[in-house]
Amino acid sequence: MTPARSATPPGAASAAAPGGPTGGRRAGPDRARADGPPRRRRARPSAVARSQSTPYLFLLPALLVYGAFALYPLGRAAQFSLFEWKGFGPSTFVGLQNYADLAGDADFRAAIGNALLLIVFYSVIPLAVGLALAAILRRGQVRGMGFFRTVIFLPQVIALVVVAVAWRQIYSPHGLLNDMLRTVGLDALTRGWLGDPGTALPAVGFIGTWVQMGLVMLLLLAGMGRIPAELFEAARLDGAGPVREFFAITLPAVRGEITVALVLTIIAALKTFDLVYMTTSGGPGNSTTVPSYEVYLRAFDLREVGSASAVAIVLTILIFAINVGVTRIGERES
Repeated sequence: MTPARSATPPGAASAAAPGGPTGGRRAGPDRARADGPPRRRRARPSAVARSQSTPYLFLLPALLVYGAFALYPLGRAAQFSLFEWKGFGPSTFVGLQNYADLAGDADFRAAIGNALLLIVFYSVIPLAVGLALAAILRRGQVRGMGFFRTVIFLPQVIALVVVAVAWRQIYSPHGLLNDMLRTVGLDALTRGWLGDPGTALPAVGFIGTWVQMGLVMLLLLAGMGRIPAELFEAARLDGAGPVREFFAITLPAVRGEITVALVLTIIAALKTFDLVYMTTSGGPGNSTTVPSYEVYLRAFDLREVGSASAVAIVLTILIFAINVGVTRIGERES
């Protein structure tokens, strides 16, 4: 006799039993183990992490280094500028007399004028030529761009003392420049370029142009490389030529790089010392003297440390003011 099959399907008993797959699930550790490891509660940030002073704690080491090697010497120079001191022995407090003397000092005024003129050679000319050459290289897609960038940037990595010595030989009465002029029949133009008061400062400035042009062009090439190619293709489809393409697309896109280039080159022009010292030593007369050379001359040759410090402080204020103005104009245009 065949036993009667149960009407209850297999597993129903276990389903109905407490703790089975579908009935009476337990809450607590058993369910947590069945569903996986329990989630960790997110830890709240510590009081130090939530403090508003925490970012300044991370900046503190850099601020200490900056204060020790930049702000402290600047403060000491400002302090020295209020004294009459030879660099050794006792000093005499004179207040702002050193600054008042600079206002009537013809050598100092000449140094400031020469430095402002050097801005044309260090900043304006490299920017104009660098923009044109960078646009040509960018548009022409010249092969070996990495090689060209290295060659263009090479003057930046050569010590300026070496650069000055090399160019002094080029400018000498029997140097390469005069030899080339004689070769093409322009003997009347030959001269001692660094010994002539009319050509000494432009000759030094041209060295600065050669040095700074590589940096400016490299910055502009980097900025132009970020311009989408679709913009140039659309402009060409609209019939724009190279000049219109440059002023409509390229120039607005590299305003940030232009501002950076101007700031760097203006600082280099105003604080130049090694080129002047190695080529002309401020001469002939005071035709090539610059504020940085005036600081050296007054402090170490004339033993007027207070006056030299006053020149340094005025130069610092001038550099800061000009570059703040350039940065503000660049940000407003952007």
